Amino acid sequence: MDGIFAAVTTPFYPDERVYYRKLEANIDRYSRSLLAGMLVLGSTGEAALIDDAESADILRCAASAARPEKVLIAGVGRESLRATLALAEVAATAGYDAILVRPPSYYRSQMTPCVLATYFQTVADHSPLPVLLYNIPQCAGVDLGVETVAALATHPNIIGIKDSMGNLERIQQLVAATAGAPSRTVPVTQVFQAVTGRMLSAAQSSADAALVPASQLTGGAAQVALSQTAELKTRTKEVGFQVLCGSGSIALDALDAGACGAILAFAAFAPGACTEIYMAWMDHDQALAREKQQRIAEPNRRIVVQAGVAAVKYACEFNGYFGGSVRRPLLGLTAEQRLEIEGILANIRG
Repeated sequence: MDGIFAAVTTPFYPDERVYYRKLEANIDRYSRSLLAGMLVLGSTGEAALIDDAESADILRCAASAARPEKVLIAGVGRESLRATLALAEVAATAGYDAILVRPPSYYRSQMTPCVLATYFQTVADHSPLPVLLYNIPQCAGVDLGVETVAALATHPNIIGIKDSMGNLERIQQLVAATAGAPSRTVPVTQVFQAVTGRMLSAAQSSADAALVPASQLTGGAAQVALSQTAELKTRTKEVGFQVLCGSGSIALDALDAGACGAILAFAAFAPGACTEIYMAWMDHDQALAREKQQRIAEPNRRIVVQAGVAAVKYACEFNGYFGGSVRRPLLGLTAEQRLEIEGILANIRG
């Protein structure tokens, strides 16, 4: 989970049907960027406004368009355990690498730490994919306490958390509280990048040489192998519980505090501006990383935090991605709001 992930939008037609071709085009373009991967059906993807059947189709569509080396995270959180696990099965079949699960919130007064811990433990017990916790109380109305997260971090199938509170102190607390969680041995590439399940599947398919009757080539009766591609070379890495920042305004400070990366709505329309922060940080160029962070901090606050999904979608359109309309009850932007976003992004085009 190291690196920057785009929290992708879900394009709609004006009549609010899902525009799958535009989703494919966006995912293909993200796949050619320096992003570590994509989150499909997060808050930016309007997951709360999309039904289960549509969600399954969206997950399959996005996975089919993504390159194998990009880590795919599926937002599958639902109000019931049963529905959450059903969508997790879809994500696993489609080739996703992890699921992102928010707390149930309709019965929020009954979502005690004990109830939440039991819920997430049961999800992790039965999920076919590793689980990322999702804390976004400003939307869900339920806050996963640090102590609850620390307890859940000991589960072997709960690998990390995306925290979108935008609070640096909270990130620091999560990193400290989960530092002692058990580590896992995971495969990585020769340059320590993630090895996705789709990469392993592609390597296995390539390793199985295609056989055709030799008679089609030479008239003989034997079968010969046409080709054999190189085996995927991997090494291993010890990974602990991973904290991911969900706020573009504090991404650099979160990395400095021990976060492994960030899942950002800002990266849906400006992935380059976000990955530049991470690359400079990886190169230990703190001055450049700080410059890149300051470049997007205020635009993130104004577009993502204050204006919301409709603004993110318009920013996508302005920067050459497909955004589209939002699904009601959300409303689109006024002409004045669009002009404001265009001014904010005048020098942030990628």
